[in-house]
Amino acid sequence: MDASNITFADLGLSQEMLKALEKKGYGYPTTIQAQAIPEFMQWKDVIAKAPTGTGKTFAFGIPMIEHIDAGSDAVQGLILAPTRELAIQIGDELRSLLTYYQNIRVAVLYGGAGIGGQIKQLERKPQIVVATPGRLMDHYNRKTIRLDKIQTVVLDEADRMLDMGFFKDVTRIIEKVKNRKNLGLFSATISQEVMTVSWMYQRDEVEITVEPKQEDRPDIDQFSMTVTPLEKAETTLRLIRAQGYERVMIFCNTKHMCQRLCDDFQRAGLDCECIHGDIRQSQREKTMQRYRDGKLMVLIATDVASRGIDVDDVDCVINYDVPEENEYYVHRIGRTGRAKRKGVAWSIIGSFPEKAKLDEIAKFSNYHIKPMVLGADGSLTEEEVKAPTPPKRRFR
Repeated sequence: MDASNITFADLGLSQEMLKALEKKGYGYPTTIQAQAIPEFMQWKDVIAKAPTGTGKTFAFGIPMIEHIDAGSDAVQGLILAPTRELAIQIGDELRSLLTYYQNIRVAVLYGGAGIGGQIKQLERKPQIVVATPGRLMDHYNRKTIRLDKIQTVVLDEADRMLDMGFFKDVTRIIEKVKNRKNLGLFSATISQEVMTVSWMYQRDEVEITVEPKQEDRPDIDQFSMTVTPLEKAETTLRLIRAQGYERVMIFCNTKHMCQRLCDDFQRAGLDCECIHGDIRQSQREKTMQRYRDGKLMVLIATDVASRGIDVDDVDCVINYDVPEENEYYVHRIGRTGRAKRKGVAWSIIGSFPEKAKLDEIAKFSNYHIKPMVLGADGSLTEEEVKAPTPPKRRFR
């Protein structure tokens, strides 16, 4: 069967699941979904590498839900995520798939929030738990959760989670799931730590790789603009207003710059909020909900928050600072151009090192980033890139 013509109905899913997907407007699985769902349905171990924005959550969430015994009160599916924002987002996506199911419950556990409310969630006997590793171990040690009936374990954004220092917690959790039938590792990149976890805990695993050049690669026009450091904030503001973007994400490299830019934009009358590590979790959740609901025009974030933001209609991503890691760029711009929509990404360059870094990212990721100039009237024109002057030859 041609993978490009597969529908969700061809994957042997239940009527409840097909109705939920139809309600959400999904008829055709992405490449990662078409390849991973059948393997998960057969309880296979899966290690999958796919670009951000290609639908990894549904790739493991759909078969996990299909395997749940709604008549049992035991936790049967466990998804580990590196950040609380991503854990919350996965929980929301799973609940959206449960519209037509009876008695299947999801609990989301993460640090930075009161444990009492999470204990109440667990008292309602969820069959699926989404958690950050540290908070899950906290609940396990308090004996508020049992792991012995879990059948499927999934590590989402496995590279980031293991890179953030959760390796010991993650391996300890996997080892406590004594009756596991399958383990899924999903990631945008396969790091050495991910390979180590696969080698230690997976058996006859199915390897799935979705290359960025395939049709699932988000359709994103990428541009850059070079200005002086003092012009960066004003240029970014003019760009947003001139282009009429209605939902924008801006990324900064530091908490300090994130907050400072947000304060500047608010003073300029822009509907804008920021999320970073120094802001209380309750406030971050309120800000994220406003953004998801379309009630907030501009969200400014650091990279730690970028993994947990899954909004299908972000008009534009702006790199106010060029990211320090090549992979961060891929994850940042992956917030736009989702769900088959076209996206736009801008990088505002304020120094030669930033220009050199962006050139390296373009080469590393095989991206074409077009340099542009913003005119005084708000018009955009392509920057004329001058060819380097050839060195003069000396004749002796």
